[in-house]
Amino acid sequence: MKKVPTKREKGHNDRPVALVTGAGRRLGRQIALDLGANSFDLIVNFNKSARGAAETVERLRKRGASAHAIRADISKRGEVALMVQKAMEIFGRIDLLVNNSAVFIHSPLQKTTDRTWGRTIDINLKGTFLCSQAVAPEMLKRKGGRIVNIASLGGIQAWAQHLPYSVSKAGVIMLTRCLAKALAPEILVNAIAPGTIFMGAEEDPGQEHVPISTIPLKEYGKPSDVTDLVVFLSRASYITGQVFVVDGGRSIQ
Repeated sequence: MKKVPTKREKGHNDRPVALVTGAGRRLGRQIALDLGANSFDLIVNFNKSARGAAETVERLRKRGASAHAIRADISKRGEVALMVQKAMEIFGRIDLLVNNSAVFIHSPLQKTTDRTWGRTIDINLKGTFLCSQAVAPEMLKRKGGRIVNIASLGGIQAWAQHLPYSVSKAGVIMLTRCLAKALAPEILVNAIAPGTIFMGAEEDPGQEHVPISTIPLKEYGKPSDVTDLVVFLSRASYITGQVFVVDGGRSIQ
């Protein structure tokens, strides 16, 4: 239980396998690339970012990792089940699940529509639940695995201008704790709650950030501040049910 399994089913090599949702762009892509650089093979999940997912796979393969892109809308149980089935057919195992896929919509109380609320909760919270529920049996069969949920500082603080997002990420944090209890001792489940992460060339046009003066460390986070922690948690053997805040000290104010 204490270590991520390192032996594949017959016919595969001995690298552990990670499934990263929303890995066709931005932070999900960086998580996948860093895992590939740390001896993982990858299932690159995407929904609409087909071109980005193909690029992620190409970059992983150039670095020596085995990688495959699988399209699935993680808010739909049937598509999640098929994704996990395909992953198992390809690799025979899933050692690490990173629930990264999310939507972030400016939506204060009086402007939050049913559609915005439903889409945000479905992808951010329901999707995290469905993927965890689908992958857990495969990990339990092997008596070991890791789940890392990408939550948000918005799940700890009340981000009233992004109300559905904040609520959904608070749900991800509690889901993390519940899963950690439900799946112990075989599967370790933790969450990372990033603050403002500057994505450089992949930054969305028009993306607004909090003033840097509100961050004690006086700088925005880098993707590696999150991805390094994902890699650490993929190997940690005595940590579960925890939420790691990566926000430059913003939450202490």
